[in-house]
Amino acid sequence: MHIARLPLAAVAVGALLLTGCQTTDMQMGSQSAKTVATGSAAGSASANTSSSLERCGSPLGTVSLIENQSAGWYTILRNEYRLPPTANLLRLLIQQSNCFVVVERGAAGMNAMSRERDLMASGEMRQGSNFGRGQMVASDYGLSPEIVFSNSNAGGAGASLGGLVGGRYSGVLAAVGGNLQTKEASALLTLIDNRSGVQVAASEGSASKTDFGAFGSVFGGSGAGALGGYTNTAQGKVISAAFMDAFNQMVVSLRNYKAQTVQGQGLGGGGRLGVDGGVAPSQTSAPAERAPTRRNGTRK
Repeated sequence: MHIARLPLAAVAVGALLLTGCQTTDMQMGSQSAKTVATGSAAGSASANTSSSLERCGSPLGTVSLIENQSAGWYTILRNEYRLPPTANLLRLLIQQSNCFVVVERGAAGMNAMSRERDLMASGEMRQGSNFGRGQMVASDYGLSPEIVFSNSNAGGAGASLGGLVGGRYSGVLAAVGGNLQTKEASALLTLIDNRSGVQVAASEGSASKTDFGAFGSVFGGSGAGALGGYTNTAQGKVISAAFMDAFNQMVVSLRNYKAQTVQGQGLGGGGRLGVDGGVAPSQTSAPAERAPTRRNGTRK
């Protein structure tokens, strides 16, 4: 019975202590509201960035975000989690890292640029606005994000806690443990060379976080409210951490980048694997010279 009282007392005391912090003043830059993608970026300068973000000494080229908005994962991201496009998150991470210069290729941004050029063409802009042709920067690479899986409840510990303690408090502890929800996410990033269409790099990242959401149901609304944003940790925070992990993995590989080469005729020249019993172009040799024959079919 002593085993049961101690965990219950600890939970109760924790809930009571937190109830005194239910009402607080507005906090700008609150740490509990931040994701791993925090701070700002302006050109090659950045401020208040995450210490976990990998960085480059100089940009490797320009990059645009390629987000497949018709994919199943994007539909869940938008409809179930109510999260903005992942491109918004990655733009900040990329510029803060100084590994690439981000160029605009999103629908909203391209429409805005087209609108300004239409106004210029209409003659409504003042002189010197300089929205003429030939000023847009090419995108050397395209970065494509994808969420492999996102689980908002990867398992609870309710049954194990209730069974471990037993007795009349097992139901309460089972309710507490059942709300220890582990949120997990795994993300992929693919980097494509826009001129050749060759995949330059690919990486995977993951993240997880455990939320304590039981106090509202066990001790009433005051306990849940006191925990504030911690009980309502968004799945988006885990997803952003997974993308940062994937981006960090990619940057580490790009620092040691070596282009893939194909012996013989190079990329797109036929490859080294023959088909239909034939020989790949890079492995062919000139046909052997045939011996001359007479008209009657006999050799000379």
